[in-house]
Amino acid sequence: MTANVQPEGDSGMSEMKRRHARQRLVSMVAGPLWVGLSVFVMRFWYRYRIADVDGIRAQYRAIRAQSDAPMLICANHLTLVDSFLATWALGSGAYWVTHPDELAWNTPESTNFGRTRRHRLAIFLAKCIPITRGGAREEVAGVLDRVRHLLVNGETALIFPEAGRSRTGRVEDSSAAWGVGRIVGSVPGCRVLCVYMRGTAQETWGDFPKTHDTMHVSMACIEPKSDTRGVRRSRDLGQQIVRQLQCMEEEYFDARQ
Repeated sequence: MTANVQPEGDSGMSEMKRRHARQRLVSMVAGPLWVGLSVFVMRFWYRYRIADVDGIRAQYRAIRAQSDAPMLICANHLTLVDSFLATWALGSGAYWVTHPDELAWNTPESTNFGRTRRHRLAIFLAKCIPITRGGAREEVAGVLDRVRHLLVNGETALIFPEAGRSRTGRVEDSSAAWGVGRIVGSVPGCRVLCVYMRGTAQETWGDFPKTHDTMHVSMACIEPKSDTRGVRRSRDLGQQIVRQLQCMEEEYFDARQ
């Protein structure tokens, strides 16, 4: 009798799905609590504020209600806490507790957040999928495949398309990561919610915004398209997203003049 042998690729995909399901189950409870604690610290310890936060959240809910198509959130990247700031801007702690399925997965840099066992446990609970930028091709591809899987299945992810914090303090299309374009190109009908964030006292990049800073947040929903193929297509889609963030940044600075 011949045993059924599962192809290696299918076996790896099945293991990824099982691992994702386990983490999703745990983070449905732990994720919103972790976000709530982080928001409490940012609001009452660092004294951050988000301008027109009620309007931003209403706009986000309206965008989500427009379609049930997959949505990838792409934000500019200036500090280590940008993912927490974006999550806080898009929903209150109470909202994420009552809508844990809408809480976006994050892809933090593993060298920043995955160096110790305690850090790895924290990001597991906080609905994070760590990635090593510039890491082994197979490892990066595995993260991208997992993000694609969760988008196709109705979940949301937040990614920084510049592939790291901007060292100039401005959005640069030359830093557009092909990986985000690969994800968008592999998910039919994928919408991209571009989120631009900046503290009013924030001149350039850093680990944290200044204490007592007020965050400006704006958003625009786009659906990138490209007629090219392969890596060129991925780069084209990624650059479209970063250029949208550039336009939002220009609008921000024009409004300050």
